[in-house]
Amino acid sequence: MSDLSQNKMGTKPMLPLLLSMSLPAMFSMLIQALYNVVDSIFVASYSPKALTAVSLAFPLQMVSISFAVGTAVGVNSLIARRLGAKNFKEANLAAATGLVLGIANWILFLIIGLTLSGTFIGMFTKDSQVLEYGTGYLSIVLSVSFGMMLGNMGEKILQATGNMIVPMLSQLTGAIINIIFDPLLIFGIGPFPELGVIGAAIATVFGQICGMLVILTVLFVKKHAVKITFKGFRLDKQVIKNIYAVGVPAIIMQSIGSVMVSGINAIIAMAQVAENVINAYINAFGAYFKLQSFIFMPVFGLVQGTSPIIGYNYGARNKKRMYSAFNIATVIALIIMSVGFLLFQFAPEWILGMFASEDAAANEMLLRVGVPTFRTISYSFIFAALGIMFSALFQAIGKGLYSMIMSFARQLVILLPVAYLLSQINLDAMWYAFPIAEVAALIMGFGFFMHLRSHEFKRLDDDVT
Repeated sequence: MSDLSQNKMGTKPMLPLLLSMSLPAMFSMLIQALYNVVDSIFVASYSPKALTAVSLAFPLQMVSISFAVGTAVGVNSLIARRLGAKNFKEANLAAATGLVLGIANWILFLIIGLTLSGTFIGMFTKDSQVLEYGTGYLSIVLSVSFGMMLGNMGEKILQATGNMIVPMLSQLTGAIINIIFDPLLIFGIGPFPELGVIGAAIATVFGQICGMLVILTVLFVKKHAVKITFKGFRLDKQVIKNIYAVGVPAIIMQSIGSVMVSGINAIIAMAQVAENVINAYINAFGAYFKLQSFIFMPVFGLVQGTSPIIGYNYGARNKKRMYSAFNIATVIALIIMSVGFLLFQFAPEWILGMFASEDAAANEMLLRVGVPTFRTISYSFIFAALGIMFSALFQAIGKGLYSMIMSFARQLVILLPVAYLLSQINLDAMWYAFPIAEVAALIMGFGFFMHLRSHEFKRLDDDVT
């Protein structure tokens, strides 16, 4: 089974291979997008202030996800490269080490969730109701995050071996559980108590735990290209170093997104406008950030399917197949993001309608500020597709630092200062910072790629088939 799984990444025709590896992951990421959106849709129906609270909580929740996914990306990259080089012992050790690191990450966010949730929400609002809602939601999703931590790790381990179906089923299980229990626990349907925002948090972590149980059961019961055993296991400093050579940049790269969201929320909160207008802009940006995941997540799923192929063929020194995987995936990413651009340009009213509440005035204000928000930010989608694929290439070959530099420049060094300057004109102008930042990051990524092409890639074999 090990040879079959790995040989296909080195020999199977590229387009069928890429689709077989990516489509399950793309579907899995769409399912994961439901985690981001379902809570917001139901809490928006429960109360506009509940939506504001969840939107304010999301950046710190993103940090926990960043640690889970970033560490797992490092493990995924190391396993794929070691399998490509036929070093099965180190691949097995990397997988076992990844699960231990997942537990360590959960303990960290258990402490953060129990001690800092209220302080974080209080940085962005003086509304006592929003503060209460946000603190309760955030403390639960952080302190009970072990399902998300270990679930993500298990998925990335299997994806590194070429198994994309089981991670998809794990994501599907968690999403279905979340969707079922969200309305039951938020609104108190049937025998369930009405818990409001707390109910949304409980439904989220319960879904994550169920997904984790699926992936870990398969990981330990079935045979795979990697074999995980803790008999005689000891942490190896070099393995941890190799994991975090890619993992730390991936963590920082994703965590930067949470800093960016918090920064945008802070810029909005500083505006000299009425409190209800501030809440409307926060809700509009929160809705955008959740909904854009339905466009970006399939591209990230494409990355998950493409990265093991690139990493394997890089490890096998097969430059032709490495380039082929990158080029085909880039075309697919451009198609996906073009569809998203058209949707956000021509149907923003319909999309925002999913976040309607019983408060007609709040709904009208959300549409007034949300429509220009969606249309302006979506100008960045095409540039983002190319930037994401450059980052995926860099991570797959162990050059995660390049990806981190791109994200740092795009979301902090460029986006936030430009957003602040444009907000001095008006809050609607602020959204043009997004396409400006994406163009700058894309230029940077192209420069990194050309450097690798002239140096590191030049040393790979051109004639390997």
